[in-house]
Amino acid sequence: MDQPLISVIVPVYNTKEYLSRCVESLLAQTYSPMEILLVDDGSSDGSELMCDEFAAKDERIRVFHKENGGSSTARNLGLDNAKGEYIGFVDSDDYVEADMYQYLYDALRENEVLLVQAGRKEIDEQGNRLADICIPPKTIKKISYQNFLKELLMHRGDCSFCTKLFHRSLLWDKRFPVGKLNEDFRLLLEILPNATTVLSLPDYKYNVFYRMNSNSRKSDKEQFSRVFEDNVDNADWVERNIVAGKEGELADVAFRFGIFQRIDYMLHVPITRMNSENEFYVKVKEYLRENWGKSMKNPYLTGKNKLYLTLFVIAPKMVRKVHKKIKHL
Repeated sequence: MDQPLISVIVPVYNTKEYLSRCVESLLAQTYSPMEILLVDDGSSDGSELMCDEFAAKDERIRVFHKENGGSSTARNLGLDNAKGEYIGFVDSDDYVEADMYQYLYDALRENEVLLVQAGRKEIDEQGNRLADICIPPKTIKKISYQNFLKELLMHRGDCSFCTKLFHRSLLWDKRFPVGKLNEDFRLLLEILPNATTVLSLPDYKYNVFYRMNSNSRKSDKEQFSRVFEDNVDNADWVERNIVAGKEGELADVAFRFGIFQRIDYMLHVPITRMNSENEFYVKVKEYLRENWGKSMKNPYLTGKNKLYLTLFVIAPKMVRKVHKKIKHL
């Protein structure tokens, strides 16, 4: 049986130091029918030249150059040009095991699903293995999209597109939201109902490399990543588009998600931005105050969550100052 083409989309932006490792890990795949789409998102460090050099050496590689617009625009351009029946994504500073796509495809075909994911390792700049952020199952596990959604909202699931292989039908009319961080989360929620089931595999096949100067991995603790605001926006999107008008477990989990994301925002926003001129901060503070009573009854918020919420309602700046001193944030 002929194997179908897999398209792997790699957005590239100023990752010259790591790009070779990424591309070489894809060229070494044991799965043969592959195309690699390198989407240069306006690089200026020589990465753009490296993309062309790779394409000149291997016909499986196609290169697209565009003005800088962010990872979502690069991935969307890749989706517009992908020819494969199956789609994968890799970040250009990460790398994959040689059998990753064979592993994913075989499991997807054998289990007759449209979406499959593998485990991922977290690697720091010194090459050390970090603690798992997402823990894969011990054996192959089929997860209904409702349960997978719940796991995402409880911060236990893996929303990364890079650990997954998608049947093209899931992405025909879908694109990543532009101008947002944590864009994987939003798009994954949109396609989950059509996938109906997510197949989760036990083995680690994707390697996440933590560069301190990447989007949400800041070396300067005084910097404030927009991801915390985007996470609150994602929680509001869930409320509007998934659980609006519904009651029961999913509604409670989604409400917990919204409160949790707002507490996380309050724990990271610089104290200098905790003022009436910051409209986003004001809205978060008002939301927490207005929903304090409902939060105290929520079975999915922990005692620690509720304590932080209560303190932020009473004295947000004081709590933030104490937390900053303790955590050195």
